[in-house]
Amino acid sequence: MAEVILFHHVQGLTDGVRALADELEQAGHVVHTPDFFAGELPPDIPSGMELVQRLGQETVNQRADELVGALPQDLVYAGISWGVMLAQRFAQRRAGARGALLLESFVDPQASWSFGPWPSTVPVQIHGMADDPFFAHEGDLDAAQQFVQGPGAGLAQLFTYPGRAHLFTDSSLPGHDPQATALLMQRVGVFLERLAASPDRSTP
Repeated sequence: MAEVILFHHVQGLTDGVRALADELEQAGHVVHTPDFFAGELPPDIPSGMELVQRLGQETVNQRADELVGALPQDLVYAGISWGVMLAQRFAQRRAGARGALLLESFVDPQASWSFGPWPSTVPVQIHGMADDPFFAHEGDLDAAQQFVQGPGAGLAQLFTYPGRAHLFTDSSLPGHDPQATALLMQRVGVFLERLAASPDRSTP
């Protein structure tokens, strides 16, 4: 059993995000799903980004710090798209991270504005569509490939899926891809089972 905190994407804590959490819980894991938008569900990505700007990223970060601070250190940090920034910040900076699951986004740890080097004890899976305009065409995929082949070698796994949809893992949104999501969740399940079974934190 792993304990996971899942940070939602920029359209909020949708039924699709809750469905992913429910699937992990049905597999025996504990999943926390904080809602940074207080129930608001922006209808599209631009509206979601406008909401984030109104809230302020600093306010979001402070709330995340309070929520995570009340949880055990031995967590798997998971994020979808916008939520990946939060997941990576904690996975890279909070002591005791068990692992990370980064869906449809990736922050290059070698970038000058990132959260610092990737910890050598934190295995990670990165997932995204091969032609996603956000993940594949804004540098995330290239950075993930370089990370997996470089400083993340032995710790990181990168999986791409055919298609160009963003937020394809969310069953409540039009871009949902059931087949790709099923495969992703199968891979996530194996990752979490290995983490739960192995005391070796460097095993992805």
